[in-house]
Amino acid sequence: MGVVVQNMSFKVGQTLTLTGVPTLDSTNFAINIGRSPEEIALHFNPRFDAHGDQRAIVCNSYQGGKWCEEHRPGSFPFNQNEEFQIKISFTPEEFQVKLTDGSEVHFPNRPGAEKYTYMQFDGEVRIHGIEIK
Repeated sequence: MGVVVQNMSFKVGQTLTLTGVPTLDSTNFAINIGRSPEEIALHFNPRFDAHGDQRAIVCNSYQGGKWCEEHRPGSFPFNQNEEFQIKISFTPEEFQVKLTDGSEVHFPNRPGAEKYTYMQFDGEVRIHGIEIK
């Protein structure tokens, strides 16, 4: 299940900054933000070589016991064993994810909530920093 952070409020207008390093043999890792494991508003999943994808980011949400429609942005600024920084902010309409290379991913805030209290980090990654401002 990876690392779970609960009851840490992440609200509209705030920015969540994550710093980490995918392991040398990382196939993929995931950042999940939502209200609970059963309601994930943002599933951000960089895949080096996993689930039939190579060097692809897959974004999705999990609602009502099932995954919704995937979104696959074009950029992939991640490298194994190399530090990254991701800045995530959101509105009631969408998540904005700023990547290390300056590119941005926009993903709909499907539940439309203004606050999330559940974060989970999974896969072959070492998260070094979590900051909400």
